Amino acid sequence: MDITVIVPLYNEEESLPELFAWIKRVMDEHGFSYEVVFVNDGSTDGSWNVINSLREANPEVVHGIKFRRNYGKSPALYCGFEVAHGDVVITMDADLQDSPDEIPELYRMVTEDGYDLVSGYKQKRYDPLSKTIPTKLFNATARRVSGIKNLHDFNCGLKAYRNDVVKNIEVYGEMHRYIPYLAKNAGFDKIAEKPVHHQARKFGKSKFMGWNRFVNGYLDLLSLWFLDSFGLKPMHVFGFVGTLMFLLGFLAVIVVGGTKLYYLHTGTAHPLVTNSPYFYIALTMMILGTQLFVAGFLGELISRNAPERNNYQIEEEF
Repeated sequence: MDITVIVPLYNEEESLPELFAWIKRVMDEHGFSYEVVFVNDGSTDGSWNVINSLREANPEVVHGIKFRRNYGKSPALYCGFEVAHGDVVITMDADLQDSPDEIPELYRMVTEDGYDLVSGYKQKRYDPLSKTIPTKLFNATARRVSGIKNLHDFNCGLKAYRNDVVKNIEVYGEMHRYIPYLAKNAGFDKIAEKPVHHQARKFGKSKFMGWNRFVNGYLDLLSLWFLDSFGLKPMHVFGFVGTLMFLLGFLAVIVVGGTKLYYLHTGTAHPLVTNSPYFYIALTMMILGTQLFVAGFLGELISRNAPERNNYQIEEEF
């Protein structure tokens, strides 16, 4: 199979018929063998009924996954990646803001130019300022932290992947924003960007608005950076910082105690050690250092027994 198109969606019943017709027209014009996987992320409208209707009319190419509740975009992509069969996997949003006409060129860049991942770049956006300003700040930070300097839009829903990329990365929580970073960490560093057409939303309103996604994005980026740097060796960071703090505290205690002994030896009057703030600072550093060291040790044990992260309740699948 040439292409798998994965469409995560939440309450997009108005857009789905037009989106599928558009995808089908593009695929037929270029002679691609393909499948479209709709992942219904707990929609409360008639989205699943629409997907069932599309399935009945196109049983060979339409597949659906229905979550029992809303989990988020990352779980939807994870489950879509699990069932993808195409040599190239295309992801796009269901709101008609991503153009299926971009698919042939994205496919060519992966199959002919040899890229592992091609991310869309919406140079001209039709989103409100409450979404575009946080997006620009987020992308600037993501470029610096990830080291992927050639991407301007990490979070663009329109992306193309070589099949083995999606089979070897784990998208969980809200990590869909950092799929290029995840791919790079997995060894797929041939990453490119393609300017794509961004259309104004035709139905409904965006499900991802406001500054909360901006704050969450930074927290996720910090988590990913830490996991990439120290996830498999937490003792290296906690153990180092803990040992350093303990040693500094221990040396401070020696200095405070040595000063007291010196004054006792010379018979000079000196206040009690417990009256000195440095004594308590030193003890606090030793206690914190010990705790950080233990945290690193526990983290080392936990990292060897990672829990199941991607256990989602699927109500129906075809």
